Amino acid sequence: MQEKTGPPATPASPGDGSGRPMPSPDGGPASPDGAEHARTTPDADGAAALGAGERELSGEGGAGGASAGSVTGVADAAPAGGVEGARKGASGAGDRGGPSRGGRSESRWVLAGRVVAAAVGGMLLYLAFPPLGWWLCAPPGLALIVGSLYGTRPRRAAWIGYLGAVVFLTPTLAWVRTIGVDVWIMLVAVESLFYAAMAAAVAPVFRLRLWPVWFGALWVAMEWARGLVPIGGFPWARVAFSQGESLFTPYAALGGAPLVSFAVAVCGALLAHAVLVRPGRGLLRAVPVALAVAVPVVGLVVPRPQDEGRTVNVGIVQGSVPGRGMYIFGDEPAVVLKNHSEETKRLARRVRAGELPAPDLVVLPENSTDIDPYTDAFAYGTIHDSVRDIGVPTLVGAVVAIGDDSRATRSLVWDPVTGPGAHYDKQNLVPFGEYTPFKEIVLALYERANLVGRQSVPGTEPGDLKLGPVTIGAVNCYEVAYDGTVRETVRAGGTPMVVQTNNASYALSNLPSQQLAMSKLRAVEHNRAFVTAATTGISAFVTPDGKVSWQTGELVADSTVVTVPVRTEQTIATRVGAAPEWALMMLGAAATVVAAWRRRRADRMIGDD
Repeated sequence: MQEKTGPPATPASPGDGSGRPMPSPDGGPASPDGAEHARTTPDADGAAALGAGERELSGEGGAGGASAGSVTGVADAAPAGGVEGARKGASGAGDRGGPSRGGRSESRWVLAGRVVAAAVGGMLLYLAFPPLGWWLCAPPGLALIVGSLYGTRPRRAAWIGYLGAVVFLTPTLAWVRTIGVDVWIMLVAVESLFYAAMAAAVAPVFRLRLWPVWFGALWVAMEWARGLVPIGGFPWARVAFSQGESLFTPYAALGGAPLVSFAVAVCGALLAHAVLVRPGRGLLRAVPVALAVAVPVVGLVVPRPQDEGRTVNVGIVQGSVPGRGMYIFGDEPAVVLKNHSEETKRLARRVRAGELPAPDLVVLPENSTDIDPYTDAFAYGTIHDSVRDIGVPTLVGAVVAIGDDSRATRSLVWDPVTGPGAHYDKQNLVPFGEYTPFKEIVLALYERANLVGRQSVPGTEPGDLKLGPVTIGAVNCYEVAYDGTVRETVRAGGTPMVVQTNNASYALSNLPSQQLAMSKLRAVEHNRAFVTAATTGISAFVTPDGKVSWQTGELVADSTVVTVPVRTEQTIATRVGAAPEWALMMLGAAATVVAAWRRRRADRMIGDD
C-alpha cells in the first residue's frame, strides 16, 4: 500500500541516521515499513498506536504489540506492510487464525496454548472456592485466563472465555447434580455465556493503557449481570466468595463483594501483564509484579469498626433430617418438625444442667417445621411446647400457606407465652425450587418440576425482627449471596445477622461450605456477627471479623449457645451501598467504548488511504 505522506523508498531509521532500522520497543527488530515506520507517518499515527503497542503501566505493549508470552506461547512479531500491518495489529487477529502481526495467523500450537491456559485458569479458580478454599489460587487463575484472551479478536475470545468458565463452573456448581445432571449442565452452560460476553468485550480493551484496571472493572460488570438475569439472577461463584478469609477480605468493608472481586481480578491481570507486556527495560517488568503484591497488602489498611462491648447469648439448633437428596424427609411424617423440637428441648435440658449458658434467644433453621403452624394444631402445639421449654423468644423457619395456591418461606418470631408474632418472608426465591418460572411450559415438559408444589411468593420488606433483647437481621439461605438484600437488612437495624438455611438436599456437597464462606465475607462487609442455623449443616457462628468461632458437622443433630457481639456501627461499604460497583462498571463500559472508537478511527484512516 502506498501511503500519502510516506518517507523515501530507502528510509533511514528515525534517530540514528544509519539507514538501519531501529529495534522495536518490545525488543524485537523493526522493519523499515513496519510498525515503527507506520508510527512516524501522519495518516497512520492512530492505527499504529493501536497496532504497534503503547506504553502501558511500565512499558510498551498492547494486544498487537506483545503476545501471550510464556502463558500461551504466542510469539512477538512486528507487523509488516505499513498501515496495513498496523490495521492487522489493531484488530489483534487475522481474519481466521486469531491474533496476528502483519496478517499472519496463529499456529495450532499457539491456539492450543490459549486453550490450556483458559482451562488451567478455570481449574485454579475452582480450587480457590470451598471446600478446598485455596484462595491464593484465584489471582494466578485469573492471570492465566487473561493470558488466554490477550491478543485475540472478540469472537475467538468469546469461545475461549466460555471454555474457561465451563472448566471453572462445572466442579464449583457440582452441588446442583442433586436436582439432576441435566439441570447442572444447563446451569453451567447458561452461566458460562456471561463469561464469554465479558471475554469478547475485554479483547479490544487490552490495547488500552492501564488495561488490568479495565479488565477488573469488566469482570465486576459480568458478575453484576449474572446476579441480575435471567429469572432473578444467580450470584453464586463470584470471585469475592472465594475470599472469605484472605488478604483480600478487608476490601469488603470498603466496597463490598464487588470491590473484593475487582481487587482479585486486577491482581491477576497485573501478574499477567508482567509476562505478556515486554517493557523497554527489563527492570520495569517488576513494576506490575510489585503492584500485584501491593493490591492485597493495601487491603490491610482499610478502616474497620471496633468492638462496642455489647453481647447477646444466642442458642443455635440443628435438628437434621433422615432423608437424602430430593427426598430429605424420608418416610416419617412430620420428621423435620419433630427433630427440631426434640433438639430444642435437649438444648433446654443442657442449659438447666449448667452445661451451657442461658440463651437470650434461639434460632432454628429454615423449614424447621415442614407443616404450617398457622393451620395445623399439631404443628402449633409441638413448636409452642419446645419454645416454652427453652423459655426465650425463638426464630422458627416455616413454610406457610398464602391463599389457596401459594406459600411463603417465613422467619417467624415465636414467643414462649404469646406464640407466633412478627415475621419476615424470603425475598430472593430459588427458581425451580420455590417457584417455577414459565410455569405452564416447564410443568408440561419436566415431571420433576411438580416437586415444587405450591408456588412461593416473595416478601417485600427487609428482615429486621425484634427477638428478645436485640433486633436481628433475618436472611434465608440463598439470599446471603445477594448484596442488596443483606445490605438493606443491616441498614434496617439488624444485628446480629441470622441466616436460616435448609441445605438438606445438598448435604455433603460443596454447597454448605460455599454458603458459609459468603457469611464470612458478609460479616466483614457489614461489621456484623453472622449466626447460621441449618437443618443438616453447616450451622455456624461467624464473628464480625469473618472468623468462624463455632460450627457443626453435617447430617448430625447438634445445638449450642454462643456469645455473639452486637455491633451497630456501619462500615463504609454499608453506607455507600452499590456506588463502588456502579463506578467500576462505568469504568469498564467507558474503556469498551474508547477501544471501539479507536478501532473505528483506525479503520477510517486506512479507508482514506
